[in-house]
Amino acid sequence: MTSPRRTFLKHAGIGAAAFAALPSSSRALSADPLTLQEESTAAMQEAEAYFASLEEQPPAEPWDTSWTKRVVGTHKAMFDVPEVEGGAGVMRSAIWQRQYNDVLKPQAGEMTSVVVIRHSAIPLAMNQEFWTTYEVGKEFKIKGEKDKPMKFNPVLLQPGAEAGSGMSAYMLDSQIAKGTIVLGCNLAYRSIISHIQQKDKSTPAEAKKKADSMLVPGVIMQPSGIFANVMAQQAGCVFVQAV
Repeated sequence: MTSPRRTFLKHAGIGAAAFAALPSSSRALSADPLTLQEESTAAMQEAEAYFASLEEQPPAEPWDTSWTKRVVGTHKAMFDVPEVEGGAGVMRSAIWQRQYNDVLKPQAGEMTSVVVIRHSAIPLAMNQEFWTTYEVGKEFKIKGEKDKPMKFNPVLLQPGAEAGSGMSAYMLDSQIAKGTIVLGCNLAYRSIISHIQQKDKSTPAEAKKKADSMLVPGVIMQPSGIFANVMAQQAGCVFVQAV
């Protein structure tokens, strides 16, 4: 299994047992072919069973797609953010809005920005309490300055920072307050819930409740990031590969 596919399945919540059964490229050269085939088959059966369970378990509440009615105006853009990358993808939404306002001077209501946080970037949708409590930088291998684990969510003001500082307008919560539509990938969000459950030794329901309490207010969860991307484009947004 390729590294990107392995990463995707991890973020989608596939159990560790499936990964343990998958052969590495070096092992595949020397291990018995029949054994490798059996292990790979077992791993993929677990993955297929997981995705089948997604179809069998509808969400407790209908997915909120009412945000599409807020996608209005002449200038509409959707920023796809699949990686943390220091929060650059989220900030580019605010940069675009500022530049269009400076150059084109659109009337109020003539611009809509949609930010889709998905895949490895899903920790950006969580508040600072989550980042510090669960050591996100260390546990999710997110590097910051001097290649050290990042301690805080880079798209939220750090503890002690003044709300009126120069960077505050680019922060996720500030953008949401000004009307930016921020969507989260529920498939990736499962990795957040799983992490809380593992660290707290809690039940899935307890972990889900705690994760929801640490979600940045205003982030709207969607079935997946790709679902959100397509809906935003169907609503008229230009696609922007933000990172």
